[in-house]
Amino acid sequence: MSRLKPSASPRDPVTPSGLNQRVTWLGAAAIALATLAVYANSLAGPLVFDDVASILQNPSIRNLGRITDVLSPPTADGMTVGGRPLLNLSLALNYAISGTEVWSYHALNLVIHLLAGLTLFGLVRRTLALQPGLAAPRRNRTGVSSTEGHWIALTVAALWTLHPLHTEAVTYVIQRAESLMGLLYLQTLYAFIRSTSAPSSRAWSVWCVGACLLGMATKEVMVSAPVLVLLYDRTFAAGSFREAWRLRRRLYVGLACTWILLVALVASTGGNRGGSIGLGIQIGWWEHALTQFRAVTHYLWLSVWPNPLVFDYGPERITGAMQVIPYALVIGLLAWITWLGFQRRTALGFAGVWFFAILAPTSLLPAQTQMTVEHRMYLPLAVVLTGAVVIAYRLGGRRSLMASLPVCAAFAGLTVARNADYRSELSLWETTAHQRPENPVALGSYGAALTKANRLPEALTICEQAVRLNPGYWDLWNNLGIVLEKLNRLPEAVEAYEKALQTRPDRVAVRENLARTLVSMQQPAAAVAQYQEALKAQPGSASAHSGLGTALMMLGRAPEAVDHLMAAWQSRPDDADIEYNLGNALVLSGRPADAVPHYEALLRLNPSPSDAVRFHTQLGRTFRLLGDATRATTQFREALRIDPNYQPAQDGLRGP
Repeated sequence: MSRLKPSASPRDPVTPSGLNQRVTWLGAAAIALATLAVYANSLAGPLVFDDVASILQNPSIRNLGRITDVLSPPTADGMTVGGRPLLNLSLALNYAISGTEVWSYHALNLVIHLLAGLTLFGLVRRTLALQPGLAAPRRNRTGVSSTEGHWIALTVAALWTLHPLHTEAVTYVIQRAESLMGLLYLQTLYAFIRSTSAPSSRAWSVWCVGACLLGMATKEVMVSAPVLVLLYDRTFAAGSFREAWRLRRRLYVGLACTWILLVALVASTGGNRGGSIGLGIQIGWWEHALTQFRAVTHYLWLSVWPNPLVFDYGPERITGAMQVIPYALVIGLLAWITWLGFQRRTALGFAGVWFFAILAPTSLLPAQTQMTVEHRMYLPLAVVLTGAVVIAYRLGGRRSLMASLPVCAAFAGLTVARNADYRSELSLWETTAHQRPENPVALGSYGAALTKANRLPEALTICEQAVRLNPGYWDLWNNLGIVLEKLNRLPEAVEAYEKALQTRPDRVAVRENLARTLVSMQQPAAAVAQYQEALKAQPGSASAHSGLGTALMMLGRAPEAVDHLMAAWQSRPDDADIEYNLGNALVLSGRPADAVPHYEALLRLNPSPSDAVRFHTQLGRTFRLLGDATRATTQFREALRIDPNYQPAQDGLRGP
């Protein structure tokens, strides 16, 4: 590709004609409708995997009014929200709208993706307007018309938005981190382009820096955005780094300042996202780097042939240099072409830098578990598809754009099919386990999903297989313990939980599971010790407070139980079990009058008939303790109206 020359009048506004405006609006509407159609079957998909810790177990999103907490997300254990305040804020907005109901989370993910696709359309369209010869067919070197540029841009946006490789970044809720960062990255570049030509250039410059700053608060991959803006300026607008700096030095200073926020946020996670990625983790840099040659080559293949798509690839590592040679040749060739294009200031050079710069943070920094992850191609796929469409147009002209229609249809069908895998936790992990039978995480998660579905014999087989593959991973032992506990093989469950704690003694969930099993084995004293250890590690754990309160009641220490159950109830005021146990503890502590409001609150929650019988009976007993025989009789009769054979209510009605 010949060296590109900057547009002769880089500050002339790109004003669309009436025809182009209609093309823009109709094309945008078509993309929006198609995207909504292909993702319609994703809106009810459950929260899975990292969604659980970052949403269901994330206390910082529960109260949008406590904005300081919202913008200081937890960083423990490499949580996805750690060091990403804008991501956490978006989840807090969803929680304020729908609590833990998934529809609003999926809806916002879909809106973000659609906006990113439309931003990409604007970015490609305006780039072609700056360099009309970029996509010119071989027979016509004068450049593409404005209308043709619109159609090329719409084709790119449609292919990118419908591509099934994006399902992980859109349908998997917590990977909003990738899609939201991607939107802000594209907005940064789009605002820059507008700042070079629009009359209100200052406003667009402010938005360019603002979008970049917000991106830094969303995900660390945004680090390359200021560099890409400068390279875009040098390639398509100013013509050289020197001229770009001369024309827009204040803008570049502003963009560079956004790195200050990023450094502070990375430092807040310990510099390595809680030990999940970065320096100082168990995986060596060399081993990770070798594996990334295969990973990036695989991403390129999925761009062309996106099947099969895998949710979790597992620890597929390349440990020897000979294994990596075929992949290194591919990546080396692309890097060499990129370098030549960079030196010659061509669009191809910019495209190559875009691709490698966005993948660089996750490819160069070693990761604990995620060697190959599909959502990392969210932004790099944009430049791959843009290059493919531009080259196809240069070779085949308008016929190539028509040929993209069946490709869009195929992508749409594959996206719908892939979203079907996300319809339940069980279907997602079943598919993943069948794709990667040697991946212990996939098998362990599949086993856990089978346990939740009460398919316990199958779950036991899968969980035991997962433990054999990786006996040093605590979560696999924890999953095995849960299924053994449900099978009432309690001593074996205790052994599994203890093995999990040998590897990770800081796992609060495992200690709570172990303590719950000890309670079932009538060993409340041992359970109390485990719950106390859990609360040392996580003082605000509602489940640990609740379990400790229950164990203390078994030991006859009701007043102490009240304190812990009250703490649990304050964190989870809608949890019927906690409120019921709190009422019981208050009664046992000699405070029946304080227990009455809790039992009455339980009856206002529209409980199931079996629970309602219990609540009415317990409330009747409490009124009898208070000397109110009339109200006690009313409660016992109400319980017997629901279940005439309920013996405790019959006993209560007969009196003490």
